[in-house]
Amino acid sequence: MNDRRAQLLWFWLFAGPALAGFALFSLWPMLYSFWLSFCQYDVVAPPRFIGLRNYSYLLMDDPAFWPSIKVTLVFTAVQMPLAVAAALGVALLLNQPVQARGFWRAVYFLPSILPQAASVAVFVYIFQADGGLLNRLLALAGITGPAWTSSPVWALPVLIVISLWGFGYPMVIFLGGLQTVPRELHEAAHIDGAGAWARFRHITLPLISPVLFFNIVMGVIGALKVFDLAYAFGAAQGLIPGGPARATLFYGLNLYQQAFTYFHMGLASAMAWLLFAVIVVITWLNFRLSRRWVHYGD
Repeated sequence: MNDRRAQLLWFWLFAGPALAGFALFSLWPMLYSFWLSFCQYDVVAPPRFIGLRNYSYLLMDDPAFWPSIKVTLVFTAVQMPLAVAAALGVALLLNQPVQARGFWRAVYFLPSILPQAASVAVFVYIFQADGGLLNRLLALAGITGPAWTSSPVWALPVLIVISLWGFGYPMVIFLGGLQTVPRELHEAAHIDGAGAWARFRHITLPLISPVLFFNIVMGVIGALKVFDLAYAFGAAQGLIPGGPARATLFYGLNLYQQAFTYFHMGLASAMAWLLFAVIVVITWLNFRLSRRWVHYGD
């Protein structure tokens, strides 16, 4: 009995502060923001309950809501597969027995720890319409480059290219998964005449499928929550965030503007909970699909 009490005492001694911190700094703000999503609140006046009017306004009348969703979904549909494929491809290369493998792993991981604003500033200089590095190189070949960063057509593709620069974290996760694949299976398949693609498809891919779907889920969530990339992209050019012509108005950036530019805190809270619901549904679907994939691979 004394051992039981001692275990409970130690549990609450260590878990109590953590649970209190979670309740104070995470759970309470979440519940309060859920309440605010049903209120009209502009920081100056107290919150006023208005029911579902914030949600109905977003879905029916807000001129920026659906364009920001479109930009975010296009970005997610293009960027996530490219980022996962790039991370997996580089991980496969860095998993080979080459000289200075640790050095090259560090080199490919370094861009992921750079500040997002610094990376965006460098790429904005590269893609700048007048005097940018890329257009200079195109001019040497007799090609007139477009206004990459200030064109509504090219701004989002440029942001997708910039975002691919930081694939270091999924690459490291893929490396961890690849190192758990038994080398004996590859050697046996090679002896049986299986080529590199066949070994990757029938051995490597099924065995790293949990890691693959983890990176897919995290990639989708990260793409849906993009904010700093778009904000730094506009700030580096002196543009209004989301420009040009709302071509880079991501959902997270639209939410930020509603909350901290227009001080529509109730509307921003409703947007945050809509995003939360979408992420939960997409994550659930991904896990359902991942279980089927793993079962198929087995």
